[in-house]
Amino acid sequence: MTGRLAAAHGSPSRTLVLPAKDFADGARDPERLLAELGRVREDLVRAGLREITKIALIGPSSRPGHQLDYRFVQVLPGTDPGFELRGSCGHSILAACSVAGRSGELPPLRTGQRIRVNVLNNGDSVECAVEETGGDRERLSASFLLSPAIPLRDLLLFGSPVTELPYRGGTVEVTGASMGNPYVFVRAADFGVRGPDELFAAGEALFAALSEVRRTAQAALGWPPGVFPKIAALLPLGPGRLAARAISVPSWHPTLALTGAVCLAAAARVPGSLPRQLAGADGADWVDGADGTDGGEQPLRVRTPGRWASVTARTAPLAPLAPAERNVRPGHPAPEQALTEVGVRGTTVSYLGPVRLPATTASRA
Repeated sequence: MTGRLAAAHGSPSRTLVLPAKDFADGARDPERLLAELGRVREDLVRAGLREITKIALIGPSSRPGHQLDYRFVQVLPGTDPGFELRGSCGHSILAACSVAGRSGELPPLRTGQRIRVNVLNNGDSVECAVEETGGDRERLSASFLLSPAIPLRDLLLFGSPVTELPYRGGTVEVTGASMGNPYVFVRAADFGVRGPDELFAAGEALFAALSEVRRTAQAALGWPPGVFPKIAALLPLGPGRLAARAISVPSWHPTLALTGAVCLAAAARVPGSLPRQLAGADGADWVDGADGTDGGEQPLRVRTPGRWASVTARTAPLAPLAPAERNVRPGHPAPEQALTEVGVRGTTVSYLGPVRLPATTASRA
């Protein structure tokens, strides 16, 4: 089997992109798919590519208005291969688009091209826009399109903007949200972190603390052990600006997952949430217009260990206001909002070329 490698800058791993037609249907026969992925993992180890922890299976899409089907596979650490199929990865979606333009799954990528990706893991619809092309790399942006729009309250994992979870004999406040992937956000200050340099230099002690919060969150949600929900610690940097550091598989994320940035921006729209409080957004006009319409053209700026990211989350009132109601009086509740789109500005993707694996899954099935 021939796979192709691509790397989205800021991702903790290169992505191995493989044709979905060579694998069992993950929805109809997940056990067979897992067995086939296990053989791919063995082939990667034999080929000296043990460090690859992200696999994307792609093919033409039958979903109306979409060009590419995408299934994400997270390789879990350990002696015996394990795989997480429930989530998604924005960096790997961009890598898959880069490969698809070279493998024949899509026409060659060109500036201005837009690609609708159907994420089979969770039903997301992601529009990738080609901002630049050149040689072995592209610059791509990604927008998560929500139709119908999602009421902000429905993003919350625990049903409230802030929830207290048990932690080391006491409690810790968290905001749990699901957009792109499920995340739990915490104040870095609650773990003794005083500034962004300290946050980005933190080592095993903070990693262990955040991993403990993940286990507590899993128990509260009734979820099995695994990589979800992801955990990120936040610090305020001024209105509309946050520092963020997240744990990944099997260590710190070098920047912040694209889906993490998406989830963070969405959570920052929820009144009372920790991301909104820390971004200085409760009562600030960078996030909501005075008449209840979307004020989200100003992006949320997120500083990570490796770079800054700009994320825009757009909302609309669940029930549009009549013209006479648009001048909202002080103290008058604003209309409930629903999330319509979350977009991350351009990320560079490097195409790294083909890799030959020893055999096809079909020949060994």
